[in-house]
Amino acid sequence: MLDLRAPVLPAEQGEPLDDDAYVSDFRARRKAIRHGESWKLERLQHFEEEGSPARDALRRGDWDEVLRLFEARREATQKAAEEDRRNGSPFHRLRVVEEPLTPYMQWELHSLHLRAEAGHPTRVLPAKEVAAAEIDHLLPEFVILDNLTLYEILYTETGAFESARRFTDPEIVKPWVTYVKQAWAVAEDIRTYFERAVVHLPPPPAA
Repeated sequence: MLDLRAPVLPAEQGEPLDDDAYVSDFRARRKAIRHGESWKLERLQHFEEEGSPARDALRRGDWDEVLRLFEARREATQKAAEEDRRNGSPFHRLRVVEEPLTPYMQWELHSLHLRAEAGHPTRVLPAKEVAAAEIDHLLPEFVILDNLTLYEILYTETGAFESARRFTDPEIVKPWVTYVKQAWAVAEDIRTYFERAVVHLPPPPAA
């Protein structure tokens, strides 16, 4: 177990952002990074995503189409990883996983596995490893860009995007950078996890 309490993330000190403002701000800051690390931690086990043909295929239960659409993204995903390497700006994705896997998680792990094969650093962390940080509530969903800007991503009870909060105060952001780095250090590369726990599973039901 990662015997580490999560830092404080005071909602009242975050700047609220709606969907458009979050996407615009995120893209601008991400594009400007040179020689800086970024991190994404995902905790919820089910999300509703709009505008994703592969997510729509999962809703229909069309697993062959899911895999086809994922594979069609491989070249673009490799190019994005190459650009990150040129810029010295790796984007680490850390996925907290509960077993048995939800249909959504099985779907997402296939997507993340392809990203890892393309060169994006991606690891998996069993939920039990963050139990010390979740005595009162689950870890937040968040992204940290360049170890400087933290976005807390808020979702509805059904897993749909609701809004975001932006934090730039180093006294708030730096402890979360430390936390996610320590979690990353004990996590497993998604490629070995995938071969052991995911690849043999039958197609998930529609979800």
